[in-house]
Amino acid sequence: MKINQNYLSLQESYLFSTIAKRVSEYSAAHPDAAVIRLGIGDVTRPLCPAVIEAFHEGIEEQGKAETFHGYGPEQGYGFLREAIRNYYEAFGVALSTEEIFVSDGAKSDVGNILDLFDRENTVLIPDPVYPVYCDTNLMDGRKIVYLDASKENGFLPMPEESRRADLIYLCSPNNPTGAVYSREQLQAWVDYARKQEAVILFDAAYEAFVRDPDLPRSIFEISGAEECAVEFCSLSKTAGFTGTRCGYTIVPSALKRNGASLQKMWLRRQTTKFNGVSYPVQKAAAAVFSTQGQIQCRENLAVYQENARLISDTLTRLGIWHVGGKNSPYIWLQCPDGMDSWAFFDHLLNNIHVVGTPGSGFGKNGEGFFRLTSFATQEATKEAMKRLEKLYQ
Repeated sequence: MKINQNYLSLQESYLFSTIAKRVSEYSAAHPDAAVIRLGIGDVTRPLCPAVIEAFHEGIEEQGKAETFHGYGPEQGYGFLREAIRNYYEAFGVALSTEEIFVSDGAKSDVGNILDLFDRENTVLIPDPVYPVYCDTNLMDGRKIVYLDASKENGFLPMPEESRRADLIYLCSPNNPTGAVYSREQLQAWVDYARKQEAVILFDAAYEAFVRDPDLPRSIFEISGAEECAVEFCSLSKTAGFTGTRCGYTIVPSALKRNGASLQKMWLRRQTTKFNGVSYPVQKAAAAVFSTQGQIQCRENLAVYQENARLISDTLTRLGIWHVGGKNSPYIWLQCPDGMDSWAFFDHLLNNIHVVGTPGSGFGKNGEGFFRLTSFATQEATKEAMKRLEKLYQ
């Protein structure tokens, strides 16, 4: 037998596993150090009351013969798909429920969608980038072309007509940089993809953090996107579902390649390889999109948005260049004093016991930069910024 040799080209450890190991070793050696984690993008606010109530209802229904649910539709229950459709209508995007597929999270679907595409396709990925985009394509042995994101272009690279691409990964608001594409910029990407007959794989996991009404929250707000894009979204950050697991993918019925409907292909893939998200979780997810659920989720999001403001304001006072934080939970900063990314990681951990994410872990263009997240508690974020100011004043 033969193994998939492509796995041997991957780094041995996933970025956040490496960070967790280093912090664990540091904490073991310094048990009195009060470490504050602003690294991994996990949430700290609990599920909101409307979600918990619906979750309990779903569990209670599973305990009664007359309301018990066994296997559900692989693409998601109709009540949740309708709730998602209505949510998109609120910012001007018209979808059919057949185009919405419920999953256990955007991370899974970002990798699973590759089942629909030949391994000979060329993939265009901005650098720095969320590692899953790269690693899942490396696992399949695809050719990856990197597009330079930099301080000069605000970490929002634009298409280059001279570059050929079949699959294009875009994330806005961006992970790791927190930068957000404008409508005009996304229109340029859609026009490029249609000209190239490429498919944009658009990660909208952080759309709920967009407060500026002039900035798009979905690729489908852009003219022509329904013919060239797939969108992934998640309730992990929107509603605190990191441990509950629920997301969704939108594959438009108008999206066709080589005469085939990608929506029908994805339906076939899901009904073959996926048994759907549990009924209680989908009940809870539907509550996110209720009037009360939206109000309560916004209250939680407001805490993270205030944390982002605190971090951004502190960096501004210290004269440290950064982007993100206004319409995103991530803040991407340039390491002070010319430090490289891992040196700055060690500097913060050793001196003020604050953990962030080295930018070099997101690609070569991330070297010399660093990511902080706003997902800690407000108390922890305030304390971390006090320590940072003391270190650099």
